[in-house]
Amino acid sequence: MESLRVLSPGGYTTVQDMGRIGYQEMGIPVTGVLDKFAPVFANLLVGNPENHAVLEITVIGPVLEVLSPIDVAVTGANIGITVNDRPMLEWQSIRLEKGDILSIQQVKQGCRAYLAVNGGIDVPKVMGSYSTYTGGRLGGFLGRILEKGDVLKSKDAKLLDKLRLVPEKMIPDYLSDKIIRAIPGPQDIFFDKGLELFFKSKFLVTPKANRMGYRLQGPCIEIRKGMPKSIVSESSMPGSVQIPADGQPIILLVEQTVGGYMKIATIISSDIPKVAQSIPGDTLRFEKIDLKTAHLLCNEQQNKIEQIKKLFD
Repeated sequence: MESLRVLSPGGYTTVQDMGRIGYQEMGIPVTGVLDKFAPVFANLLVGNPENHAVLEITVIGPVLEVLSPIDVAVTGANIGITVNDRPMLEWQSIRLEKGDILSIQQVKQGCRAYLAVNGGIDVPKVMGSYSTYTGGRLGGFLGRILEKGDVLKSKDAKLLDKLRLVPEKMIPDYLSDKIIRAIPGPQDIFFDKGLELFFKSKFLVTPKANRMGYRLQGPCIEIRKGMPKSIVSESSMPGSVQIPADGQPIILLVEQTVGGYMKIATIISSDIPKVAQSIPGDTLRFEKIDLKTAHLLCNEQQNKIEQIKKLFD
């Protein structure tokens, strides 16, 4: 079913789901949504399973013409929404009729917003995923960001019988000064004073921040004397924090497969959304935790999702 026509594509808008797993050895990154919390809520708000394809919107949103009656929801970054110039709220379902104009504006806090449509965005599944990998022109909508004139389809699904919304207390804050929890390693042995400095310093998000990774600026994190400046390239995962030769951390995200710099720490999965919602000029501080605490925090985040599911049953 044709659902939306792109009148203006926004800054960087792509189709994403929870990722393309199992093809890294072929050089195909995981891709998928950067913030794995907000799009789950967007899908639940319109009656979809958690992993249906959504639009990931970066900084500036698209303007969309509605082609069929649909339910939508926008979650993630604090971003203005209007329907036919009427302001609408995020983190709740919105009924749209044919001919409506949905305008998603510019972020006020955070970096990325997520738009779900009942039934999910309907694009071909490639290697088990609907996600866009623009570097390989693979998946999503023709393997690229959206452009003016594109027509998006959604799968047939029933419209909601009542409004759905997320309680305000469960909506994340998108602050510009964030504490990011991380576990030391796997190559923390390459650092001594550098490891201590990393966990007590504040780092600035630079303009070199995208779906591949975020380059930070702060105190130089020095490698222990006598250690090599790099390692044999190995598989990487989202949340790995590399220290290159210049001593400035790089947070790897979803469009990387391997890396050859030492990884001083690994950001826990439940805090990667905080990185994804950071813009250049924001500051990050790292807090050292252990694996047991990381598991507890992951379970805590999953419990929030289960609470919302029960509200909508």
